[in-house]
Formats: sequence, C-alpha cells, structure tokens
Amino acid sequence: MTNDTPVTPLPGQRLTSLDTYRGFVMFLMVAEVLHLARVYKFFPDSAFWRFLAYHQTHVEWVGCSLHDLIQPSFTFMVGVALPFSIASRAAKGQSQAFMTLHALWRALVLVLLGIFLRSLHAEQTYFTFEDTLTQIGLGYWFLFLLGFRPVRDQYLALGVLLFGYWLAFALYPVPGPDFNYEAVGVPKDWPHLASGFAAHWNKNSNLAAAFDQWFLNLFPREKPFVYNGGGYLTLSFIPTLGTMILGLLAGQVLRSGRSGMAKVQWLAAAGALGLLSGLIFHWLGLCPVVKRIWTPSWTLFSGGWCFLILGGLYLVIDVWGYKRWTFPLVVIGMNSIAIYCMSWLMEDFILDSFRIHMGPNAFKIFGEAYETLLSGTAVIAVFWLILFWMYKRKLFLKI
Repeated sequence: MTNDTPVTPLPGQRLTSLDTYRGFVMFLMVAEVLHLARVYKFFPDSAFWRFLAYHQTHVEWVGCSLHDLIQPSFTFMVGVALPFSIASRAAKGQSQAFMTLHALWRALVLVLLGIFLRSLHAEQTYFTFEDTLTQIGLGYWFLFLLGFRPVRDQYLALGVLLFGYWLAFALYPVPGPDFNYEAVGVPKDWPHLASGFAAHWNKNSNLAAAFDQWFLNLFPREKPFVYNGGGYLTLSFIPTLGTMILGLLAGQVLRSGRSGMAKVQWLAAAGALGLLSGLIFHWLGLCPVVKRIWTPSWTLFSGGWCFLILGGLYLVIDVWGYKRWTFPLVVIGMNSIAIYCMSWLMEDFILDSFRIHMGPNAFKIFGEAYETLLSGTAVIAVFWLILFWMYKRKLFLKI
C-alpha cells in the first residue's frame, strides 16, 4: 500500500479507479431491471425499500437522487478519459489531425447510435437528441478540441458556456398568466412550477423547449412534436459539455505529476466547490438545480458529486492500493458501450428466454413482491457473464 507517491500512468496504462467508477455507473443503469419501486409498492411502510426505490428513480424536477447521477457520471468520465486517450494515441504516432477526424467520426457515431437505440420500438426513425449518447456525441468534438488547449482556455470555455446558457434562458420571456401549461404536458397545479425569476427554467415553457418545438419538427415524425413528457431538451448538450469539461480538468490532474494525495485533495476541493456553488445558485433563486433540463447549477452540483466520487475511488484504489474488490466493476467498466447496448437490445430477450425455459412463475418462488428482484438479478448476471467472457478474450467494444 502506498502513502503519498505519484500515481501517474504511462501512455496505454489504465487507472483502476476510472474503470471502477465507470463500471459502478453502468451497474446502476442496468440495475433498473430490478424495479425496486415496484417492490416498494408491496411494502409501503418499509423505510428500507422506500430508500432504495427513491434512489432508483429520477426526481420529478428539482433535486437529486442516486439515479440522477448516472448520466452526469457517465458524461463526466468521458472527459476524464480524454487526456489518457490523447496520450495513448500520440504514443502510437497518431497525428493531431488524424485524432481530430476520428473524434468527429466518434461524435457522429454516438449521435446515430443513440437515435438507433431510441427507435427500437418505434414505427419509424425516432429522431431525438436528449438521451445520454446523443448528448455526449453533440458535444464530444468540441471537448476533444479543448483537450489540446491550455487549462486556462478550458476554464474560460466552461465559464462562457455555463454563463451564456444561463443568460439565454434568463432573457427568454416567461409565459404570461394565461399560458396553457396543459398544452405542453404540465398541469397548472403541478407542484414544481416555479414563480419569479426561477420560472425561466419551468418545464416545457423555456427557451430550449421552444427550440425543440421548431427543431425536432424538421425531421420526419409519426406526429408533430409538441413537448417531451419528461421535459428533456436537445440543447441540454451545451451544459452537458460543461460536465465533460469538468471531467477533462479532473483527467488532466490525474495524469499530472502531482502526488497521489495532492490529486485527491484537488478532487475533494473541486467537489466541495461544485456542490456549494450549485446549491448557492439554487438557494438564491438564480438557477434551480434540475437534472432533466441540465441547468448550469445542475452541471456544477452534479459535477461536484462526480469529483468527490472519483476522488474517493482514486484514494482507496490507486493511492492506498485496495483493488481486489473492484474486479466485478472493472469487467463492466472496460466495456461500457457494450453493456449500454446490451441493456437496450437484450434485456427483453433474456427475460423471455428465462420464462420460456423455466416457466412463467420461475421468479415467484419468494412471492410476487420479489419477482422483479430475482428476474432482474438473473438478467444482470447474464450481462456480467457475457462481459466477463469478452474481458477474458480482450474483446472491448469501442467507438
């Protein structure tokens, strides 16, 4: 176990904490198949199941659950990995021009893959740009270009991006008292409708919602786009890029020659600053913390959590050297794109296969309340075994 020694990987080497964090995030994503909220309905008086159900569900608007940290964590890790990727490619002799073209290709593939997965059960291509992969894809090329700029420019880009996005929302007029919220899927008595200055970020009546009512109708659709039921927005890729820039800054610190503990201290300080600044903007009524529309305060708040989680994992795994427990998560984290696609493409197939070959009541052996808990565990186990098979054969799906 090390104490305060530098932990600076050479090009091509990987930090176990990064793969562990990524694996943990992807596990939380696929764990949706456990349907803990459904289990909670059978035990409405249980504080234990209430806690688990809450943290496997997105909050309705303002606030944060563990489930809400999945997308920002995955997005943050894209930024963290970039300095390592650039160093690895440069060590292989790739030119900056070649890497830039590849980054542009990767961004396009991410956007198209996101649209493809979202269209699986649609009658025609479902053009949508608010999901995780398309949001990353829309901002990835800009992130890559920033990866070659001085750190000062990266901070400047982050500030301009978040302030500019905040200002655009703040200048967009708030709907008048006669605005028909029901027409955009929001009941007038919805408890999360804000008044005053914070109303600029209300659901489906903000700047980016108006943009989508124009932009998404440029594509062929089964019916005209009026609103997104969850309030999600295409333009959220702009503050999402801010989350990736925070990750980029963290990745550069991890690649630096600082001592292991100095890196942990930097991540902890950045995490505390992100959390505090996001909450202050929220408490002052200047910008609410809302994940669904990725407000600038959400970028800071969720980024703060990402810094703290990464810092904690880095301390335990790469500084103190406790790595054995990470293996199940590393297997997932090193094939994050693969398990993301598997969760979309294979979940129903695996469940149907279990029911066909084991009978429709196979997962009711402990009662109906625990059916999804058992069936979901079986699906996750199958996913992990597939990833383990790929890991042993060094098969890693990359874009």
